[in-house]
Amino acid sequence: MPRRTATMLASTLMLIALLCAGVFIPVPYSEMSPGPTVNTLGDHDGEPVLQISGHKTYEASGHLNMTTVRVTSAEYKMNLVEAVYGWLAHDNSVVPHETLYPDGKTEEEATQENAEEFSHSQETAKVAALKALDIPVKSWVVVSTVVKDSPAQGRLHAGDVIKAVDGTTVKKPADVAELVTKHEPGEDTVFTIVPAKEQAAAEKEGRTATKTQQVTITTEASEDAGEKRAIVGISAGTDHTFPFEIDIKLADVGGPSAGLMFALGIYDKLTPGDLTGGKFVAGTGTIDDNGKVGPIGGIGMKTIGAHDKGAQYFLTPADNCAAAAEDTPDGLTLVKVDTIDDALGALKDIRSGKTADLPKCTEG
Repeated sequence: MPRRTATMLASTLMLIALLCAGVFIPVPYSEMSPGPTVNTLGDHDGEPVLQISGHKTYEASGHLNMTTVRVTSAEYKMNLVEAVYGWLAHDNSVVPHETLYPDGKTEEEATQENAEEFSHSQETAKVAALKALDIPVKSWVVVSTVVKDSPAQGRLHAGDVIKAVDGTTVKKPADVAELVTKHEPGEDTVFTIVPAKEQAAAEKEGRTATKTQQVTITTEASEDAGEKRAIVGISAGTDHTFPFEIDIKLADVGGPSAGLMFALGIYDKLTPGDLTGGKFVAGTGTIDDNGKVGPIGGIGMKTIGAHDKGAQYFLTPADNCAAAAEDTPDGLTLVKVDTIDDALGALKDIRSGKTADLPKCTEG
């Protein structure tokens, strides 16, 4: 066989071997891509996304779209060829697998966590919107979760209202940890609670729950990194009673990143006129009870998804601005927001045509 032919044959076989290796060798990466966008002012699967009863509402036009990201499953094994293709593609993003599924988190665990975050984001969106409208919302501190095999297991339960710790009134979730950690591990701490069942019955009957209990729990030492401290094995959160019913009808979505757009949609439904002036506005961002907007993951995929759907403006959390501005889709204006008031101000400029006044995202 001539040397030239042998060399070409060897090179071809080597290339085939490398391609086969690329197909069969798994790499520790996952892929994100643009997911669906849903107009919070419109319908989804045949019913309104936002359903409000017990309060006057107004018709709203335009778009206030929440955005999503698709990700490969925890069990999916990406190969080298797919990873290289994803790195080169404009509308995909390849990230380390542990970024999406840290500590070996399973698909089921990730789905459950996303569902809980999504539910929480709906509650905080309602609170933020009503507070922006100066509509009172009743709030109280509750037991969010109880850690298995912790001192609190069987003593406290999710939904219990925490009125006080060691006789000191609790006003916010952070107060609970602060009061518990004043103890040394092994010391007793006394919780004054309204049991979850009593609280639920009071809400159903439209009365204030008054039946409290004293629950004594012996603290133990924390096992996480850092200085040892006294803990009882719970996480505290906030629950609310709203003056009228607000339902968010959106299934198969997870995570906390739709909070801002839900809050704006609720605000628009409860006020005359249109927040957008008929424009197509999309966005993302977590939101807390006080209207503070927080950063999210997958910002680049969300701007692409919004642009492909027809968005003209994208409300972007301040902490995501620099990353989003690195590759802004043509024709999409990235608007920097840090609070719900920032977003409302930006929407005012958009509907009045004062786009030069918008706080735009820039690189770096």
